[in-house]
Parts: sequence; structure tokens; C-alpha cells
Amino acid sequence: MNKYELALVVSAKLDDEARVAAVDKAKAYIERFGGTITDVKEEGKKKLAYEIQKMSEAYYYFVLFDAEADVPAQVEANVRIMEPIIRYLCVRQDV
Repeated sequence: MNKYELALVVSAKLDDEARVAAVDKAKAYIERFGGTITDVKEEGKKKLAYEIQKMSEAYYYFVLFDAEADVPAQVEANVRIMEPIIRYLCVRQDV
């Protein structure tokens, strides 16, 4: 198993419940495809480097997980179509 980090940039226009639901849905995708979540870091609301969809701020989350090599592509395919997620990036961590 490899270690991965999924970075999520979630829309600041959402209320707290909707934001948490979006992150939980992304975590559910990881678990559905056989990944094991080891940690979730909430970095809070931060200013974006440039405007995205007329927003200058967004919430940042980092989901650390262990999974096989094919899992990140499957997770990204599902996160890509989630409307509350305005940007995402999944990278393998070198240990």
C-alpha cells in the first residue's frame, strides 16, 4: 500500500453542514475504493492566489490515506464532478 494525500479546496459559499458533507463524501469515495483514511487536516478558510468562480477565499482540507496504486485515479474521477469542490489534487507521499 502507498501513502497519499488528497488536497481539497471547498467553496466558501457553503454553510458548515454542506461543507462537512462534501468532505465526508470525498472520504467515502476513498473508503469505497479500498483506501484507509489515516488523518484529516482542516486548514480553515484561506485567501486564494487568484479568483476562482468569483471567489477570493475557500476552505482547505488535506485527507491522508493509504491505498493501492489505482485508487487515486478512481477517487479523482469522482471528486472531479463534485460541485462544492472547486480544486483538488491527489499526490503520493514519499516516506
